[in-house]
Order: sequence, then structure tokens, then C-alpha cells
Amino acid sequence: MKTNNRLSRINDEIMKELSQIIRAELKDPRIGVMTSVIRVETTQDLKYCKVYVSVLGDEKDKENVMKGLQNAGGFIRRLIAQRINLRYTPELRFKLDESAEYAIHMDELFSKIDKERKERDAE
Repeated sequence: MKTNNRLSRINDEIMKELSQIIRAELKDPRIGVMTSVIRVETTQDLKYCKVYVSVLGDEKDKENVMKGLQNAGGFIRRLIAQRINLRYTPELRFKLDESAEYAIHMDELFSKIDKERKERDAE
């Protein structure tokens, strides 16, 4: 239980630092303002860290952001090592998380169904 709690705290700290780094310190023009860190999963041995990133935009924007993040991975890892006192700084693996766009799409569908139902009931 302690290990799980420790890993949870490490994940939260890495997520907080990653969010700050992406917003303030990365100068890559490919990484836009609509990029946010959704979730971080670190392995038990702290060797690897999956970073789930949400990007609002079209497919080309998403592809550019992911390339930019992967190119800046070493720089980001070094900054995290400076800010978080860990024996090992995990290798970052960026994954695209499309759950926010999926939620927006589902909301639009529900709105459309609701609108059609109201029109049908009004007749």
C-alpha cells in the first residue's frame, strides 16, 4: 500500500511539473497552447513514464505536437530531474489522449438528439 501511495504522489508531482514545463519553458512552435497533460503513469521501478497528452486541433496539429514533445523529451526529462528529487528520472513516453475530443463529440450528439426530441414532441 505504501508503494502505491508513493507512486501516486510521484505521478502527481511529475504531472504538475510537466504541465508547467510545457506551458512556460518549451519554445517549440509545434507545441501549441491547447496542449495539456491528462494523466501520468509511472512504472513501479521508475524507469518509464507514460504521459497522456490532450491536444485540441486537427490531425496535423496533433501529429506536430507529438513530434515536438518527443523531440523535447530529453530536455523535459532533464528539467524534471532538476525539480524532483528522485534516484532515477523516468524515461518519458508521450501518448495522445483523445478522451476530451470524444467527450465533446458525445455532448454534441446528445444535444442533437435532445433537439430532435423536442421538435418531435412540439408537433
